[in-house]
Amino acid sequence: MGGVLARLSPPSFQPARDIPDQTGKVILVTGGNTGIGYETVKQLLLKNATVYLAARSPEKAAIAIAQLKAETNGKEAVFLQLDLADLPSVKKAAEAFLAQEEKLDVLINNAGVMVCPPGELTKQGYDMQFGTNVIGHYLFTTLLLPALRKAATDTVPARALQVSSAGHAFAAGRGIDFTTMKGSAERDTWIKAKGSFMGPWRLYGQSKLGNIYIANYFAKTYPDFLVSCSLHPGSIKSDLQRHMGWLRTMTDGLLYPTPFGALTQLWGATVATPGQITGQYLVPWGSVGKPDKRATDTKMEEEMIAFVKEAVKEYV
Repeated sequence: MGGVLARLSPPSFQPARDIPDQTGKVILVTGGNTGIGYETVKQLLLKNATVYLAARSPEKAAIAIAQLKAETNGKEAVFLQLDLADLPSVKKAAEAFLAQEEKLDVLINNAGVMVCPPGELTKQGYDMQFGTNVIGHYLFTTLLLPALRKAATDTVPARALQVSSAGHAFAAGRGIDFTTMKGSAERDTWIKAKGSFMGPWRLYGQSKLGNIYIANYFAKTYPDFLVSCSLHPGSIKSDLQRHMGWLRTMTDGLLYPTPFGALTQLWGATVATPGQITGQYLVPWGSVGKPDKRATDTKMEEEMIAFVKEAVKEYV
């Protein structure tokens, strides 16, 4: 069904036609070895950008880079090892990038996990979804700010895009429940109360709301050199749904083909004007939309940013 819908209502934004030549641009895509990250890297390589493909597994990244090379007439992405669920790995990845490049024109924080078992925690003991999707990406973006600042000119700012989801609406209550952030008996009670089905979705929702908050934070904090926005890539068929079980089977036919998932972030990274998107929430297939009203709760945003800063303070 998703493929049929794609043919009946094709997007107006076409990467091959609309993205200008990216020669000289340095772009980094997290989770670039699979799914919409892979498609994003592919289109940017075809437009002659220097693209860093950040991924956890060197073996999987090598396979992806070889496939991309075959699909882009020999253009080759640069591998950057990054495990967003381990903060020392995030710092090491940022240091490795800064040792190779002085500037970073565009950062696309695309990687993420979705509705994984709620008992899973990061290496530092944080909820796997929030730790990976929010804390890891916040730290990574912060550590790369010198390169983003270096890339900016008086007329062309650097860009940082945080991939959120319409699923941010699944967040419970005010949006962020700090009870769930680290492994504890209190967290276990919360998970049990939410249930085995909705519990993971609530955790996913708050992590995706967190992506919006950090995008808004960077937009407000560094307006002199950085365009920062969040986005919903669409309902896309990809490996992200691997933990969904029977629900994945039921919804599979309603999802759009994977290349569609790259469109909105490619539009925001290369075509949209800075004033059009900074501090905004982008929606398929390349336009500005409105998130859940809790995304505008500045007090909740401030509380979450304070929590995340505390979580990463020894790594910055």
